[in-house]
Amino acid sequence: MVRYAFCVFLGLLGSLSSQGQTLPIDPKATAETKNLYINLQRLSTKGVMFGHQDDLAYGVGWQYQPGRSDIKDVVGEYPAVFGWDLGRLELDSAANLDKVPFDKQRALAQQAYAQGGVNTYSWHLNNPLDLTKTSWDKQDSTIRRMFNDRKALKRYTSWLKKVAVYMKSLKGPNGEAIPVIFRPFHEHTGSWFWWGKNHCSPAEYVKMWRYTVDYLRKKKVHNLLYAYSTDRFTSREDYLERYPGDDYVDIVGFDIYHRPRGDTTNRYVPETRRMVETLRSIGQEKRKVWAMTETGLAQVSQPNWWTNILMPVIQNAGLSYVLVWRNEGQRQYFAPFQGQASADDFKAFYANPNVLFGTKTAAERLYAPNPPTQ
Repeated sequence: MVRYAFCVFLGLLGSLSSQGQTLPIDPKATAETKNLYINLQRLSTKGVMFGHQDDLAYGVGWQYQPGRSDIKDVVGEYPAVFGWDLGRLELDSAANLDKVPFDKQRALAQQAYAQGGVNTYSWHLNNPLDLTKTSWDKQDSTIRRMFNDRKALKRYTSWLKKVAVYMKSLKGPNGEAIPVIFRPFHEHTGSWFWWGKNHCSPAEYVKMWRYTVDYLRKKKVHNLLYAYSTDRFTSREDYLERYPGDDYVDIVGFDIYHRPRGDTTNRYVPETRRMVETLRSIGQEKRKVWAMTETGLAQVSQPNWWTNILMPVIQNAGLSYVLVWRNEGQRQYFAPFQGQASADDFKAFYANPNVLFGTKTAAERLYAPNPPTQ
């Protein structure tokens, strides 16, 4: 019986591969991580998952209330994808750069997994040349100087060790490692981070990425899917200029925010859709999952933004997910909450059968080896 089940599973993998499905880049990826990757590709043919940064931790006017979510307050269920950040983990801080305690973050990521959702982590790490410098303290040649400075490289390696310990501490109800989409060194086509375009060469960026992936594998972290995530890009060549290679990337994505003051001619929809189509082409060619890894309109200042702006960008695009940024409070938020001007429009967005929230996503059993029976 066991042998038969194993053969059935192998047959499923072969069938999926014939349709362009692939396994994670890590040959030692856990079973749940392999299943997630296969199922992300399968699910992208049904619709796009909706995600929200720090959704379970806090929202507008509240924080750390068990079971609460601004998204759930509006539509009655949770997002499908939950974004988190590791910034300040490298400094042994009790909380990340957004003041979320790491112990609470871990528990909330475990909750998201138990609900059948997907966890994705970014990392706004400090500058390894100077502990007092944040991600936004832009020093030219940080990466080159780090690899030429034994002390700085040792420091960065020690940071990676802390990331490894954290990732391996994410355990499911049966002690299994929780799969995570890890998205380091993001928005590198911009230059606001020390790893950005104007502060390192393409070869230096690739070296940093590969060193990171290789080290985490060496530390036996096998529950990660690696997401390569640019900011705005102008062409396929621009997108791939710093691409670390097919053996080092599971998910291709990009971040793009709608900034209406600079969008006087309504460029966001056509320009972002153009980038999505380029990403689709790259994802199909390289047999990768593709996603909009960050987006949003600050204060969701256009009441029909969800159906008139975001929906035309993501519909019928083969995207795995789209994630909007966090609801920090009344000063800055990117998702609706009860009474917010776009809440009704968000309900219409939620009702679209091609947008997947928590319930539909959980029904797909993303961490199981077989797709659910219909």
